Amino acid sequence: MEIKEYNGTSLAYMGDAVMSMYVREYLLSKGYQKSKVLQKMSEQWVSAKAQAVFLNQLEKENFFSDEEWAIVLRGRNTNPKTKAKNADVITYRKATGLEAIFGWLYLTRQEERLNQLWLKICEIGEQ
Repeated sequence: MEIKEYNGTSLAYMGDAVMSMYVREYLLSKGYQKSKVLQKMSEQWVSAKAQAVFLNQLEKENFFSDEEWAIVLRGRNTNPKTKAKNADVITYRKATGLEAIFGWLYLTRQEERLNQLWLKICEIGEQ
């Protein structure tokens, strides 16, 4: 199966792992070492609420190309079989859209753009 045929859920599945890896590396680079602290800090970046905030800001700043936005929408408009524990449906879908673009950029080997996305999220997250 070609990547362009992957559904939003599959892209988000991969994107969740990719974004988590970026967050973990970022937190370690900031000097955090205790597992309890790392877990608490990572929730501020990878929770559905945080991801929805990131996506809202990226959308407001027109960060995405038309092709990238189509991928975000593919993820956001997917009908997941699971429900977020601590987020409403709209927030959860936005988070899934953000994860989908992370997955798509990773799977299509667009490392430079993936890094640009991560740096922009860091900028938003540090505000």
